[in-house]
Amino acid sequence: MLLFVYSDYSAAARAELTQRLPAGFDVHFATDRHNSQPPAALLRAELLLGNPPAAWLTPLPPRLRFWQIDSAGIDQYQQLRPGFAVANMGDLFAWPCAETMVAGLLALLRGLPQLAVWQSRRHWEGGTFRHRLGLLRGRRVLVLGRGSIGLAVAEQLGGFGCQVQFLARTDPQAQLHAFAEVLAALPETDIVMNCLPGSATGYVSADFLAALPPHALYASVGRGSTTDEPALISALQAGRLAGAVLDVTAQEPLPTDNPLWSLPQVLLTQHSGGGYPEEEADRLLVFLRNLGHWQRGEPLENEVALGRGY
Repeated sequence: MLLFVYSDYSAAARAELTQRLPAGFDVHFATDRHNSQPPAALLRAELLLGNPPAAWLTPLPPRLRFWQIDSAGIDQYQQLRPGFAVANMGDLFAWPCAETMVAGLLALLRGLPQLAVWQSRRHWEGGTFRHRLGLLRGRRVLVLGRGSIGLAVAEQLGGFGCQVQFLARTDPQAQLHAFAEVLAALPETDIVMNCLPGSATGYVSADFLAALPPHALYASVGRGSTTDEPALISALQAGRLAGAVLDVTAQEPLPTDNPLWSLPQVLLTQHSGGGYPEEEADRLLVFLRNLGHWQRGEPLENEVALGRGY
């Protein structure tokens, strides 16, 4: 049985995976990631691990029987309708993503980006800077999306005494469900945390941003496509928004001429938010556990329906 792997695993992780596969399994690691056509090995594969280009899967390889997506996000594959089991990484990255966003907010509020610049220049500002610093404690936070990342964010913000409410279209435990409700809440919001999936294209629109008070901060860790980026840049440049922490952007890597690079009140974490030392090993463990479930005909961990988006 052939496993096709399209992922950025290190040489050590590839060796570990090869060694731990059950007897009778062969593995092929993708080497050419820029070919417009799927490799022959993918067309022969029964199992797929990773996130190959969607174009390689249209049509789906005829022999595929199980696919482990190597991320939490699956929106790039929503047009596919596989007749076999598909799983993602579930909440594996939720806590580190939340820590990145909370760290970014703290950094902006406590002036760390500016202090880092002064440190590199050996410039001492000292006490004159103190009155410009803000607190995360007690802030009113709106979390867009009540998935695993949003819940982790809320748990972490609880330690700062933040007042957290959620937007979720169908989740009965969310406080807000419709865009009109969100617009009504935004003038009394200090921080917006965007954890929306890619299916919510352009949700954070110019009207959304205009409804926020000028002191508000915006953080985004879901998908770059959910933010109207030109509207965000305009709001930041005009001082109608105090700052932004962005783990995701509309285009990645971010083009060098994008204004987000040079705006001093923006922190770009470069889609690294889910990273942590054991990430690679944990990703492999999720796949190997699910491979065992699949072989035994058991329910998968984090099984998803691509057309539904989760």
